[in-house]
Amino acid sequence: MFSADAVQLCVVLSAGGSSSRYAAAGGVRSKLDEDLGGKPVLQRSVELFTKHDAVRSIIVAGPGEPGAFAAFREQHADRLGLMGAKLVPGGIDFRWQSVRAALEHVPAEATHVAVHDAARPCASLELIDRVLHAAIRFGAAVPGLDVSDTIKRLDGREETIAEDDPAAAILGLSPASGPKARFVGETIPRERLVQVQTPQIFEAALLKKAYAQADLTSTDDAGLVERLGRAVAVVEGDSRNLKITLPSDLPLARAILQVAPPAQREASRRF
Repeated sequence: MFSADAVQLCVVLSAGGSSSRYAAAGGVRSKLDEDLGGKPVLQRSVELFTKHDAVRSIIVAGPGEPGAFAAFREQHADRLGLMGAKLVPGGIDFRWQSVRAALEHVPAEATHVAVHDAARPCASLELIDRVLHAAIRFGAAVPGLDVSDTIKRLDGREETIAEDDPAAAILGLSPASGPKARFVGETIPRERLVQVQTPQIFEAALLKKAYAQADLTSTDDAGLVERLGRAVAVVEGDSRNLKITLPSDLPLARAILQVAPPAQREASRRF
């Protein structure tokens, strides 16, 4: 058990992703480079933790490929360095590779480690407090939102809706390029289901132990801790703590942060 005064929190931000979904949806640059009130998304996410008293160190895991990491460092090192963040190469293929690489740089004196998605720039200090207090009490904690929508698991089938479309034939279009339908395999009861967010916070020794396992395939860090047989506490998340995944998420992030898009700011203030 740790007292609040003894806590030293190290924050790890995973920033090495390729933003493939973002690009496929029309994004013209990395989502972490998009403008939020004159600052890129990545800088906004790092700033969240510079304002918290328990944070002693911040590690940003960038791209793992040497050339991509060099470009990442050239673009972000100055600004993030001024905030006390350390940039390190992350993984090439998977998120867990980036977190594992960052853990090698966690200071020995750190009592807890928070892992946060670099594309979540709208988390609040109150949310960080809730997760941290639970992590101090239980060793591992994540924020979560109760699922309110009906959840269905698909059966894997996919079929073109307009299989025999005369207009498509006239235009020389393949039916395979048209809209498709997928099919329900089962409906999942939503009771006790939660949508998990970040930051996820753990005792440092516990998270390092979780990442020492042979199989690190998991969609989040808590999943690796659960594999050790440890309970993970869930505290109330925040609907404003959105993860920027598509270009359409940017207007909502700007609204939450109460910042204007570049075209609506004075030219001298644009990023």
